[in-house]
Amino acid sequence: MTQLPEKLTCITGAGQSEVGRPSPRTALQLTADACLEAIADAGLTPADIDGIACYPGKSSEGGGIAPVSPSEAAAVLGIDPKWILASAEGFSHMAPIFNAVTAIACGLARHVVVFRSVAQATARMASRSSTLMSPSRSRVEGNNAWTVPFNALSPINTFALYAQAYFDKYGANEEQLGMIAVNNRRNAAHNPNAIYRKPLSLEDYLASRVISSPLRLFDCDSHIDGSTAIVISHRDAAKDGRNPPLHIESMGMAVGGLWVGKYEGDFTAMPAAHKAGKMLWSRTDLRPGDMDCAQIYDGFSIHVWMWMEALGLVPRGEACRFVEGGNRIALDGELPLNTGGGQLSAGRFHGYGHIHEATVQLWDRGGGRQVKDARTCVISNGGYGYGAMILRRD
Repeated sequence: MTQLPEKLTCITGAGQSEVGRPSPRTALQLTADACLEAIADAGLTPADIDGIACYPGKSSEGGGIAPVSPSEAAAVLGIDPKWILASAEGFSHMAPIFNAVTAIACGLARHVVVFRSVAQATARMASRSSTLMSPSRSRVEGNNAWTVPFNALSPINTFALYAQAYFDKYGANEEQLGMIAVNNRRNAAHNPNAIYRKPLSLEDYLASRVISSPLRLFDCDSHIDGSTAIVISHRDAAKDGRNPPLHIESMGMAVGGLWVGKYEGDFTAMPAAHKAGKMLWSRTDLRPGDMDCAQIYDGFSIHVWMWMEALGLVPRGEACRFVEGGNRIALDGELPLNTGGGQLSAGRFHGYGHIHEATVQLWDRGGGRQVKDARTCVISNGGYGYGAMILRRD
């Protein structure tokens, strides 16, 4: 039987810079902070790193979403890479991780540092106004046909449609959806890097302003300045590392995009996410019930319900009832969820904060938010591209 590439790799180190709204440090400085911390955490030096990757590379379009390239980071870190990648296109924001795993399995690199850096808080401070771009043609088609004619040009408008469809089909309500934000904030109180740590009650959530019905202010993730990084190593090189290796047990990925659900007439699911979930479980003997915690993508709170169902953690239409009251998703619950606060409270790292939090849990570094005896964690990533992976500690 062919050896799956992820079975040959482990996460050996993790790092995260300070997180700010905004930060006084530049994006490149924050990147260096996170990468150097991850490399040292793995018991390595920059000279040991022979691969570097990031999502999505560097963009000149502004907005702080892609401020640092891997070549810039390599130069600052003093890394002489044999393998390098910047990937904006692929299976979610995890694409550079999947590619790094493959590169290591193929012998192109031994230790790869993968980072995600953002400077969106600084960018928003610099420009408080933005221009909504309209298509140059008088007729719109494809994905834009669902939004542009109605002046729904923000991602929240799209996901509000999904949330309302879910409410209508499964009898869900705002109180249930609000528990995602409340649970995240409760966990963030124990995370010194989280940007929002002040307690948030369900009453506070329901009193917050509606942004795009039924989604409210606290259903949205937050722009930040910061960087997070992990070191991925070949399993043979990980044996003598500083930390117990975190095995990349399985990976799942699919393409298809958010709007596939619309064409299939179902706004309550992300079909490609279900494909990614199916692939994930086909590559491991572990089952959803074996997961000690879950770090689920939460660009908007409705993502969490759809990803929980796509990964088979709960049946279709049951995520709303599973989270109701918050007990089953609490740190001592049946499925501890987004234990570091997620993107809603810890800030938007486009899923890389979830990966960092998984390492925190599996290396028993969580302090007041530590899940007892956590040894397995499922992570999902993306609301436009779809990726998931399972980390396991022996």
